[in-house]
Amino acid sequence: MIRPFNFGYALGFYLFTLILDYLWLLELSTFQYDHRTAAISALASGLAFLVPALLWNFPARRPKLEFTGGQFLVFLFAILAVAGVVLAVGASYNRQFVSPLDIYEYRDQIVLPKPLLYAIGIVCGALLPFAYAGFVQLRRYGYAALCLLILGLFYPVTLTKLALLAPAWLLFLTALSIYFEARVAIILSLLLPVLAGVLLALLHKLGPLPEYPFLVYFGTVNFRMIGMPASALDFYNDFFSSHELTRFCQIGLVKQLLSCPYEEQLSVYMQESYHLGYFNASLFATEGIASVGPLLAPVSALACGLVISLASRASAGLPERFVLLSSGLQLHIFLNVPFTVALVTNGAAVLFLLWYVTPSAAFPDARSTTLQGHTDEILR
Repeated sequence: MIRPFNFGYALGFYLFTLILDYLWLLELSTFQYDHRTAAISALASGLAFLVPALLWNFPARRPKLEFTGGQFLVFLFAILAVAGVVLAVGASYNRQFVSPLDIYEYRDQIVLPKPLLYAIGIVCGALLPFAYAGFVQLRRYGYAALCLLILGLFYPVTLTKLALLAPAWLLFLTALSIYFEARVAIILSLLLPVLAGVLLALLHKLGPLPEYPFLVYFGTVNFRMIGMPASALDFYNDFFSSHELTRFCQIGLVKQLLSCPYEEQLSVYMQESYHLGYFNASLFATEGIASVGPLLAPVSALACGLVISLASRASAGLPERFVLLSSGLQLHIFLNVPFTVALVTNGAAVLFLLWYVTPSAAFPDARSTTLQGHTDEILR
């Protein structure tokens, strides 16, 4: 039986691709940690995450407090208003229009209040993609475009590639959802950009393509989308093979309750040890390797998969394209940051709650949204 599309399917595909990429890169690793144990742990972690994320997705019991169709539309407008306020407040602290190639030089100089950082993360990671998906599903395309505009305007405030590329990424997912059903669209959303980078590399090697555009695309897409998240597993395995485990003390609340051998964020120690920048890593590296080590990492991945299964249950019954688009940015967030950071700082938990209180009745015209579905509607 083919499993229906849900958030667990989408995130599971992305994260398991990360695991497969790491297993391929492991053959090239020059680090001296136990590669065999790391490979078995990585594969077991990927499978442990997939089992609950894919299989435990039956609809959750709907809450007593649930949007009506009219209330849902009003709520989408409220999201636009909140996003505008957060953008204005953020712009009062920082607004710099710099080249994407120079963002790392300027980003460390940005100082924003912690509540504002949380607000920006939730607005960009959850609220605006949710509103965009809702407006697209309701065919309010002008308001959907406004969501993308506001999302892009957060780039001068945050100087993050996520804010810069988010509008184009959501448009790309929208185009895929028109021509393909959601399960195929999510596979192509990863396959097509990576293949484009491989083709550009071939063109650059043969001569027709200059170095600059090739490096910009390959570094932004192939390396940042999947290469760096997979390489992070290699670095984390090496670092924690000779350093004390965190036992989850990288989580702020845990650090306040228990003693922690690491005063700074793990990204600081990665920079000091490997000099490749202040990079974060996915749940497999942070909640897995760093927190409990490779032997218990599959148990941690299983727990994360159970949480994602709750998100899949919350979104069950909603239109597939709505779930795909509203979670589009979270797919990349979960690839690149710890699980708890994605949930809290980047708004994944808020998105899951919004799915839970959104009734399928809010989308009365939620028939097939693929090109074939539109054609059938016209012929009918």
